[in-house]
Amino acid sequence: MKDDINKKLKELRNEDIIWVIYLFIIFLSFYSNNLERKYFVNHDINAREKYQKILIFIFAILLIVYLYFLKGSIDSLKELKSNDSPKKKKMVYLSFVASLLITISGIIFLYVAIIDDNIDVELAFN
Repeated sequence: MKDDINKKLKELRNEDIIWVIYLFIIFLSFYSNNLERKYFVNHDINAREKYQKILIFIFAILLIVYLYFLKGSIDSLKELKSNDSPKKKKMVYLSFVASLLITISGIIFLYVAIIDDNIDVELAFN
């Protein structure tokens, strides 16, 4: 029982760190929007390059976060016991599927950010 509480407290500390990371990403997103605006209004190539680098950085960090949550979901799947309730099994499985899909979307967003040199696609932190 004590180990379960310590494990949960550690997870909550890690989630607190992730919330700080999200706040940092939000501020970076505001800055990148200004660079994108500068590129479209003034045709500033330097602003476009900075914008793309920041976007790649944002989605790389997000992918790391998504992978962290995916690993947690996989761990939860592995920890399921045969005597766990059907509801718990369903919730753990659904959490895994959701984490997997979010991770896949993160990979796709990062890929688009890397190859979209002309800023043809609007990418947003979700």
